[in-house]
Amino acid sequence: MALATVASRALAGIDAPEVTVEVHLGPGLPAFHIVGLPDAEVREAKDRVRAALNHARFEFPARRITVNLAPADLPKDSSRFDLPIALGILAASGQLKAGALAGHEFAGELSLTGELRSVRGALAMALGCRRAGRAFVLPAVNAAQAALASGTRVLPATSLVEVCAHLAGEALLSESRGADTPRANGSCPDFAEVKGQAQAKRALEVAAAGAHGVLLIGPPGTGKSMLAARLPGILPPMTEVEALEAAAIHSASTAGFDAARWGVRPYRAPHHTASSAALVGGASPPRPGEISLAHHGVLFLDELPEFRREVLEALREPLEAGAISIARAARQAQFPARFQLVAAMNPCPCGWLGQARCRCTPEQVARYRSRISGPLADRIDIKVEAPAPRDAELMAPASGEPSEAIRARVVAARQRSLARQGKPNAVLGPREIERHCALAPESAALLKQAIARLGLTARAAHRVMRVARSVADLAGEAAIGAQHMAEAIQYRRLDARF
Repeated sequence: MALATVASRALAGIDAPEVTVEVHLGPGLPAFHIVGLPDAEVREAKDRVRAALNHARFEFPARRITVNLAPADLPKDSSRFDLPIALGILAASGQLKAGALAGHEFAGELSLTGELRSVRGALAMALGCRRAGRAFVLPAVNAAQAALASGTRVLPATSLVEVCAHLAGEALLSESRGADTPRANGSCPDFAEVKGQAQAKRALEVAAAGAHGVLLIGPPGTGKSMLAARLPGILPPMTEVEALEAAAIHSASTAGFDAARWGVRPYRAPHHTASSAALVGGASPPRPGEISLAHHGVLFLDELPEFRREVLEALREPLEAGAISIARAARQAQFPARFQLVAAMNPCPCGWLGQARCRCTPEQVARYRSRISGPLADRIDIKVEAPAPRDAELMAPASGEPSEAIRARVVAARQRSLARQGKPNAVLGPREIERHCALAPESAALLKQAIARLGLTARAAHRVMRVARSVADLAGEAAIGAQHMAEAIQYRRLDARF
């Protein structure tokens, strides 16, 4: 009897728990069994592994082969276990030295010819290898992504033969280093291209400074989508930690992560026909949804009232917690979802409220706006109108302030908030608001009047204070003045519509 163990990793959300692949060759009629809670993809590995070993001119042992994927209570999915299973068979049958597998972790799908194909979650697995202090052998197509985990020894290979030659010491694999990975600067549309909309531009600048959510309300064709698409261009650069978190989520998604997008803030704009599972995540095993794919970036929801009610209500918890928990009968997963919401809507079903062409009745307008629940609207910090530009603005050449100038002010304001409290203003807790958003008597009086006249809830009052803190940061002021509070209150005057 012979036994070999190979280190690999599963994927649970954006985490990559370690999996030990144990291969046992025993007496009896030839058979091939895989145990340890494998799904259909993993069970099909035996056919791919057999064909790959035969094509690579290795001997497939005619014995009773048992592959155990430990721990047994962790569900195993995907074809990433093909390579470690094949290596375990070779080591257990004596075609590879078992000691050569030590200090390595392996992941990769095998073609019938022994070529290595890409797998999901390469970055998450590379981060796990770094913590374990092992080298990571994986398909070459995933090398650029895995190399983003600086400090990990990433060894890309194109075939099973290359991996075996490396383990035998005949032809060592070349290490892929993070320094060789392309770093993208990203290119976003410029705010200078937007004509008019001075108030909306200012609101987005305040939102970018404090990571606040925004709702743009205006008739069709006024530039709401243009404004939203330009918000990522004025956001501060991503930190190394933020870039790794965002990349790890995309790495675990169906589409995967393109290393050329490293350091670029995500911008997601799902269609209004998207389901709840598409927005918050789902499937089995659980996959990240749009709100998680927008982590540390922008989630743009155009035509907000056209989304189904249950889809919009699913946003309420992530907007507060910055994470989403997905529970299924056999699997549970938690994905981060600290996104910046930008939504757009028309003032009425036809979009032309207040103009001669509008034929909407008050009941139709009220029904249209009621599609956005009060609790959800209460969680959006800034609500601003985007009216139709005047003829003079529309015909004049685009000469607005460029995104670079706005971004410089946003970066300075964000640095002030991080130096003061270590986080953006939008996520301050109640005690932190008391400490960092203390109000002068004039500011407190303005807020008290706004609570009475606008009927603000306690949550809305706290959000007004956070926005006022961001306005003061943009002005370079340590204290929240009356003018800062007045601007923040102005962004809540539309609350009465919901």
